[in-house]
Amino acid sequence: MVSQYYDLPSLTALTAFEASARHLSFEIAASELGMTLGEISRQIKAIEDDIGVPLFVRRGTELMLTSAGQDIYSVLASSLAKASNVVRAIKRDRSRNVTVFPAMHFRRD
Repeated sequence: MVSQYYDLPSLTALTAFEASARHLSFEIAASELGMTLGEISRQIKAIEDDIGVPLFVRRGTELMLTSAGQDIYSVLASSLAKASNVVRAIKRDRSRNVTVFPAMHFRRD
């Protein structure tokens, strides 16, 4: 089995976390992503188990981010917004010439 290049949870889990953190609701995240509430909960638990800290505090029906959850959410939201902007720009400018670049190898530091 090939090891993951980045030491991150799955993109599915990160997407479930991002939507849950943005809405502060597992139910709304599940609806947005076309997942069940159980799937969202399992994805969040997988991240929490992987990193060893809780991402949310659940108080009755209220859901709040922990400091670790806020840290991860801030980076994810920013990164996804940047990716979204690039995709929108590419879609707007589909007529531009396609340029081919040599493969890039990124270093992990």
